[in-house]
Amino acid sequence: MANRHLQRSVAMQALFEWDFQGMHDELIDDIVRRNVLEFAPGIEDFEFVKDLAKGTLEKRATIDALIEKCAPEWPLDQVTLIDRNILRLGIYELMHGNYGEVPPKVAINESIELAKTFGGDSSARFVNGVLGTIYREMGEPMKDDSTKKHKEEQEVKAKEEK
Repeated sequence: MANRHLQRSVAMQALFEWDFQGMHDELIDDIVRRNVLEFAPGIEDFEFVKDLAKGTLEKRATIDALIEKCAPEWPLDQVTLIDRNILRLGIYELMHGNYGEVPPKVAINESIELAKTFGGDSSARFVNGVLGTIYREMGEPMKDDSTKKHKEEQEVKAKEEK
């Protein structure tokens, strides 16, 4: 399993535990540390896991409102714990991630893979539908753009600004 994928998996498991145990934000650092030790003991630098988990919690109000808007037939408390936290993580990465490191389509695909691994039979389809709706509402950033092309454009803009 690739390092980033593994770290996303650990972040999702930490969010699941946080949600299951009553959503106590002050416990997230301990939860992340314990999950890294249990599920990814070889990872020494787990800043990515911490950034994903803590960032998701910081933006939770906005993220949860988006889930409710994009899946109106599923009240948030009726979405399974796994699906809810995969969506939270995916939406956080889709909306607040670094597109140079993780393009939007990669964030969506990673969430779908987490849903296939950890969710139920319809989880991947549900996650894909919600994230796809949000991606379209965002204007499909980087739709026709590869990471390399995006980096080249950024370099040209930087040179022009000098």
